[in-house]
Amino acid sequence: MAATVDGDERVMAAAQQIVKSLGTSKNVTEDMILILSSFDNRLSTITELLSKGGGGAGRSKTEERFEEAEKIVLRWESKSGTYRHHSSPWEDSPDEAAAYLSAVDEILQLTEDLTLSSDGEVMDRAESVLQLAMSRLEEEFRHILIRNTVPLDAEKLYGSIRRISLSFTSNDGDIEDFESSAEDEHESCSEERGGILGDDLSADLIHPDAIADLKEIADRMIRSGYEKECCQVYCSVRRDTLDECLSILGIEKLSIEEVQKIEWKSLDEKMKKWIQAVKIVVRVILIGERRLCDQVFGGSELIKEVCFSETAKGCVMQLLNFGEAIAIGLRSSEKLFRILDMYEALADVLPDLQSLFSDESCNFVYGEARGILAGLGEAAKGTFAEFENAVQSETSRKTIQGGEVHPLTRYVMNYIRLLVDYSDSLNFLLEGSTDDTDRFDGDNDEALKLGSTSPIGNRLRSLISSLESNLEEKSKYYEDTAMQYVFLMNNILYIVQKVKDSELGKLLGDHWVRKRRSQIRQYATSYLRASWSKVLSCLKDEGIGGGGSLSNVSKVALKERFKSFNLGFEEICRNQTAWKVPDPQLREELRISISEKVLPAYRSFVGRFGSHLESGRHAGKYIKYTPEDLENYLLDLFEGTPAVLHNPRRKLST
Repeated sequence: MAATVDGDERVMAAAQQIVKSLGTSKNVTEDMILILSSFDNRLSTITELLSKGGGGAGRSKTEERFEEAEKIVLRWESKSGTYRHHSSPWEDSPDEAAAYLSAVDEILQLTEDLTLSSDGEVMDRAESVLQLAMSRLEEEFRHILIRNTVPLDAEKLYGSIRRISLSFTSNDGDIEDFESSAEDEHESCSEERGGILGDDLSADLIHPDAIADLKEIADRMIRSGYEKECCQVYCSVRRDTLDECLSILGIEKLSIEEVQKIEWKSLDEKMKKWIQAVKIVVRVILIGERRLCDQVFGGSELIKEVCFSETAKGCVMQLLNFGEAIAIGLRSSEKLFRILDMYEALADVLPDLQSLFSDESCNFVYGEARGILAGLGEAAKGTFAEFENAVQSETSRKTIQGGEVHPLTRYVMNYIRLLVDYSDSLNFLLEGSTDDTDRFDGDNDEALKLGSTSPIGNRLRSLISSLESNLEEKSKYYEDTAMQYVFLMNNILYIVQKVKDSELGKLLGDHWVRKRRSQIRQYATSYLRASWSKVLSCLKDEGIGGGGSLSNVSKVALKERFKSFNLGFEEICRNQTAWKVPDPQLREELRISISEKVLPAYRSFVGRFGSHLESGRHAGKYIKYTPEDLENYLLDLFEGTPAVLHNPRRKLST
């Protein structure tokens, strides 16, 4: 046993001599470790000594800590090739990832240690290893961002409209079918689409589990002075994601010149998509992006502001560029509703943009948005003025068959009804406008007395007044004076009904409606006079002879009277059964008015003079109709279908 101890002592003495002779040559030391460790287990102590000594007993604990951290970084770098095209060590080996970050922390701490700065060689090695680590962390940061981005498809993005309550109005611009198409599309565009992107307005843009890893890496890179590289990676990846979101929403990168060359039907679709995209991007995507920046870069106010601004401003500017193209584009009446939708959508999110881009370095985005909003407002005002001028100057001379409602009347009134939905915006935009005060009619004076005026109310009164003047001119294209009044009755009544059945009634007031109803009654009176006066004159006593005595009546004159009445009545019926009064109440009121004028006069005339002809030959040739026959024929008036009068050849009973 003693011999064994003596042998060990000799071996240890020899080892110490070897160590002394090796000095600080690290490479030779490592080779010797491998040789000695193969001799015998008894040499394990020597091996441990050499390993820890690292070439000399004089090495400080600071250097030892550094080398341990260095080994971890270098070992991971040797592994990096294995993971470069597969899953990341951060995802596969969270414990090893934590050890790597701890090693980086250790190196950072040591580089900040004043004692290390006295050894230039070690400091150089530390900076080199740190640079290697930052390169690796930058790669991991990019990989985690890309791999953990939450996929957003069109269904999810459009589903968020349920949360932000977008609604749209429509105007297709076709004068013939505007009434139905505009209202139908207005309803369909207002429907909410299914699907929700979360419990709040913002969306999770990155899987929540990955955010902690991103923050851990960002903190180290910022602490190491690599914040620029970290921001560049973050902004590059997130910009690509936002570009993809815009693409999903149907927002293309188009120049102003390209937008202005698009034909209306296609442009209308792009404007609708823009309206939806503005609120989705600001209220869902950018709020989520802001939250992500806060989570990843919460340790630095400046860096999170810079990263958010650099990430989001390109997306917002792409949206604003389209808005600018619309604002400065050619003005036409069919664009007004879409422009107002765009104006309201942008106005709605403007406070959010101000909040999101509040930092001085990026408040130009908010300034741009305000400028585009003002431009859209001016475009809306200008387009409205174009529409007013178009109504005034519409000079088509084509008459409408049957005296029905003119397409211009349908177009304008349905256009106006939809405009009422934008009363708040239009009142704001038109406030102080005096462009059209000279065109206000007497209704405006009454409205002023009642204190019920508003900018949009005044302009709509003026617009409808222009329409009525235009209709007066169009009525003159009918050769038949009676039809002129039927045409005016149909059109003014249509206007009144559109006003009463909508919010227009509140804007224009009861006095306005009463005045138009009185006007319709005046037209009805004028119609009766123009259409039936000649026929009724045949039923008067004057000119028949007899000097006031029924016994001296001239049968020749009497026959001529009945003949003239029959011809006149038949002509009116043939013509006016083809005329059209669409409103059933007005149609019935006109028939009643005619009956009250014609039937009593005919019944009285036949009662007084019918006996003078009944005793003669061919009495039925002159007294062709009974009062009941006339009443039945009058029921066919204004149906829009020409009627054929059949002579009943009935003998009039006394």
